Amino acid sequence: MCYAHSKGARVVLKGDVSVKDIIDPTFRESWITQKLVLAKNQYMDGINIDIEQEVNCSSPEYDALTALVKETTEAFHHEIEGSQVTFDVAWSPKYIDRRCYNYTGIANACDFVFVMSYDEQSQIWSDCVAAANAPYNQTLTGYEDYIKMDIHPKKLVMGVPWYGYDYTCLNLSEDDVCTIAKVPFRGAPCSDAAGRQVPYKVIMKQVNSSVSGSQWNKDQQAPYYNYKDSSGHFHQVWYDNPQSISLKAAYVQKRGLRGIGMWNANSLDYSGDAEARQQTEEMWKVLKPDLGQRRLSFL
Repeated sequence: MCYAHSKGARVVLKGDVSVKDIIDPTFRESWITQKLVLAKNQYMDGINIDIEQEVNCSSPEYDALTALVKETTEAFHHEIEGSQVTFDVAWSPKYIDRRCYNYTGIANACDFVFVMSYDEQSQIWSDCVAAANAPYNQTLTGYEDYIKMDIHPKKLVMGVPWYGYDYTCLNLSEDDVCTIAKVPFRGAPCSDAAGRQVPYKVIMKQVNSSVSGSQWNKDQQAPYYNYKDSSGHFHQVWYDNPQSISLKAAYVQKRGLRGIGMWNANSLDYSGDAEARQQTEEMWKVLKPDLGQRRLSFL
């Protein structure tokens, strides 16, 4: 925390709480007070509220969640000068994973929302096949939908994944369509739960020894590769790299969003290996393309 502050960076708490509990105003007040005490004692700069629970549109939790964000923001701003209160939202406002939130009210109530533009296959309604974690067109549609709800672009921060999904293929066709097991999630017949999350540093160590090498899907604007495990089963791994992230970062600038972030920084390789160091630098650089260009001009 002290090191981050020495670099001018903010460090915030992560806040999660049962939506059933926050219906009670007294409970909300107590929860906020506890978080404030913790933030002050640890010299933190605010809180990021990360609640990814199901909420019904007509339920009391719908209004209670907006109230929690508003009351948390007011309390933190009052008690900690210059503090920041943010809220994590799904990649789209279209009730992803049965999350019906008052997105406009929440965005207006806090400093900004962090859009989790990943795990976009958490509900697969079409064919049960492996696909990109954050397909380009699908990702951008989510932001346009938020903006159509009168949420100002400067209230939106794009979150990109520094991890991918490893799917075991029930069948891998000649044109690289990987059929996956049917694992239901919140109403959908299939989901990315059929695969497992893999950090970028692991992907980079595996891709060159895969049977396909890195491939590029033009429709989803994302890389993938195929490999065979020790049991002889084919796997397909979808991930994001500097190429796919740069396309999204360009949209952030063009559309005037507040910024871009990632989940999560520990997914990269910070060892002394020269190749790993270059890969890590490229992933950081792509989040700030202007800074990257200035750096290159000085070399």
